[in-house]
Amino acid sequence: MGALDGIRVLSLNHFLSGPAAAQHLGDLGADVISVEPLTGAFQRNWAVANHFVDDTSVNHITTGRNKRSIAIDLKSPEGIATVKKLIAVSDVVMENFRPGTLDKLGLSEAEMRAVNPTIIYATTTGYGVDGPYMKRPGQDILLQAMSGLAAHTGSMESGPVAIGSVPIDHHAAALTAFGIVSALFERTRTGKGRRVDVNMLQAAMDMQGESITAWMNGADHAGPRGANGMANWFSPAPYGVYATTDGHVMISMSTPADLARALDLPEFLDFTAKDGFDRRGEISSGVRAGMAALSTAEAVEKLTAAGVWHEVVQDYDALRENPQVKHLGAFLDVTSPSGTKMTMLASPVRYDGETLPVRLTPPALGAQSREILADAGLGEEEIARLIAEGVVAQTDKMRN
Repeated sequence: MGALDGIRVLSLNHFLSGPAAAQHLGDLGADVISVEPLTGAFQRNWAVANHFVDDTSVNHITTGRNKRSIAIDLKSPEGIATVKKLIAVSDVVMENFRPGTLDKLGLSEAEMRAVNPTIIYATTTGYGVDGPYMKRPGQDILLQAMSGLAAHTGSMESGPVAIGSVPIDHHAAALTAFGIVSALFERTRTGKGRRVDVNMLQAAMDMQGESITAWMNGADHAGPRGANGMANWFSPAPYGVYATTDGHVMISMSTPADLARALDLPEFLDFTAKDGFDRRGEISSGVRAGMAALSTAEAVEKLTAAGVWHEVVQDYDALRENPQVKHLGAFLDVTSPSGTKMTMLASPVRYDGETLPVRLTPPALGAQSREILADAGLGEEEIARLIAEGVVAQTDKMRN
């Protein structure tokens, strides 16, 4: 049983943020129906690192759990009419196309509400549903540049740095799921279906709420990034990554006196907490020199003894053996329809100490087309005709 049992979600999403948002809802128990074109949604046909497990894109593995798939010819009038039949029996419709795309297909918000007045209609866009940037491509790394995230990542010495993953997509997905659940809750009290709009630009800004707010309210800064090894412009030294003889260690919040004892830096023993801010460059340079003389194991031993918050910098490979990751069951190993091992991330949300279950592994394109149409009230003859005429596809074979 899940919090959203009995809720039907129609996902017209592609790529990452939209499908990830729909997956959050599926994890919570919603019946998420992924409506895809006959050639498959983008995330089936394009893969990070161009990697597929059998014929399954790793992008589909990332965002395809706990969903059913139906393949529909979205360019045909009868295909759109079929989608409207699904809308009529759904609670939520969600999409992440550029504004106006669905309108051209005959699936505007007004047309959806004519079919189902209480539908929750959710959009995830790059820059919003209107405004001067509404038609721009909303891609994570471009938003990193516009939102200040790239400008505030890296060091003053090296220049701006792009984050090596896609955090804005994932944060926008979480915000979209949050907005939809809130709208569903409100509908139980008012009977009214709301429109939920999330844009990646504001998601990117929301991710940086602490630093943006400090900056906009006049916090002292010499530049947008940290210097002398500091990870940012606003924390006290030595907050950042420091090289050892055989690796790197991240050092977090600590007092100058603790660092002095840990790294044999007596010049910092009398420094105050305020000096941690005012003399950042001096402290960070001293820590860098002290860490450079130690192995990672030696540094960890000394920092631990002094109570300095730290962590060894590790790659993804270390996650498999991380004891806390194992305890949390954060990885799930499943098999593809061809029997090949696939590794998935589990839902990060727990209820009463239990991880939300994977009811369905990422499905083949159109794997549940027949049953989805039957659930919407279509008869066997009509379903057979739609499949025979190529309006809908039913297949159990994984598609790229």
